Amino acid sequence: MVTLMNDDELTTLEQVRGFVDGTHPVTFEIRGKDACYAWIERTLLRFRYRRLSRAEKGLLVGYLMKVSGYSRQQITRLIRQYHEDGRIRRRQRTVNGFTRRYTAEDIRLLAETDRLHGTLSGPATKKLMERAVELFAQEQYGRLAGISVSHLYNLRHSTTYARQRVSLHKTQSRSVAIGERRKPRPDEQPGFLRIDTVHQGDRDGIKGLYHIDAVDEVTQFQAVFSTERISEHYLVPVLGKQLASFPFVLQGFHSDNGSEFVNQTVAKLLGKLLIAFTKSRARHSNDNALVESKNGSVVRKQLGYVHIPQHCAAPVNDFLEHHLNPYLNYHRPCFFPLTVLDAKGKQRKTYPYERITTPYEKLKSLPQAQSYLKPGVTFQSLDAIAYAISDNESARQLNAARRKLFKAIAEQDRRVA
Repeated sequence: MVTLMNDDELTTLEQVRGFVDGTHPVTFEIRGKDACYAWIERTLLRFRYRRLSRAEKGLLVGYLMKVSGYSRQQITRLIRQYHEDGRIRRRQRTVNGFTRRYTAEDIRLLAETDRLHGTLSGPATKKLMERAVELFAQEQYGRLAGISVSHLYNLRHSTTYARQRVSLHKTQSRSVAIGERRKPRPDEQPGFLRIDTVHQGDRDGIKGLYHIDAVDEVTQFQAVFSTERISEHYLVPVLGKQLASFPFVLQGFHSDNGSEFVNQTVAKLLGKLLIAFTKSRARHSNDNALVESKNGSVVRKQLGYVHIPQHCAAPVNDFLEHHLNPYLNYHRPCFFPLTVLDAKGKQRKTYPYERITTPYEKLKSLPQAQSYLKPGVTFQSLDAIAYAISDNESARQLNAARRKLFKAIAEQDRRVA
């Protein structure tokens, strides 16, 4: 820094007053804080600031303010330092800000996990991080396992994260004397299924295939299967295979009032398996809400809305049975509600973070869980499936299989066209 200053002719306070008033010419230029501080110190020494009267000190302070450009508070602080130490020195301290806890690599791991699992909710994603460390010894997730849910969303809005990462028909009600019109009450016992169909779009007036989505009410154990059509000839064989895929004994079967389920053939199948058949009540739109929410958060998220031809049911079923269903039941965390009474005595559902877990681990946590399993099924055999690969590896295999499936469907469509 360079200081160009010519105020030597200011030797008295009267001359200083003339400069402050603008009647006494002085040529000066001060560059840099260090030079300015040194000039202020020399000026205080030259005019013997300690010996000046109150009015004279005020005049000199005004002169220092005019030349330096500093505020009165800053000049006062510098004069106080001059009184205490006899010198004026810069006391600058460089602050680097808060130490960054989550690195760019952590954010990339989060982005990769979200890509594999389809961007689950914050609590479910945090649970995946904890499982990666505790169950699968993936230490690279150590910091993310301890992240708060709110800060996880902050990381999702970061630049690093962004760089890592595209027909309704009104139901016609009618009375059918098949199935009991009531809401199931499982009483914390697995085996009470909620079931619904999902149509995979039309194209040029041609129907696509249908997905049959079944979810256990207590454990959220889920099985998704596909069928070319929902007539009895196509549906019943797939439905029988779907019911057999659950590892525990089935006790209840609850559907809406669609004719694909409310018919004599399905009722006969359920009667043979000793499964109670119930259906949704009138003016109770939430009776089948669990499986309907899974239709959106799972089936539509994994398979989308695009038309899939009926003749592709076999490869789609292979994908569902060997990739999607194992991922959903053994590797994808779910929310489990806790019913509490508020101050007015009304029941309300909360979703504590501590209750987030996979359907399989929820099944294992039930009292006397072994007693609910089907004959010949053990938790040892199920553990071999659940912990054979990590959550991320299961999601990676799922995504690869889905890409392969849709590529094969697209190639088949081009050949047909």
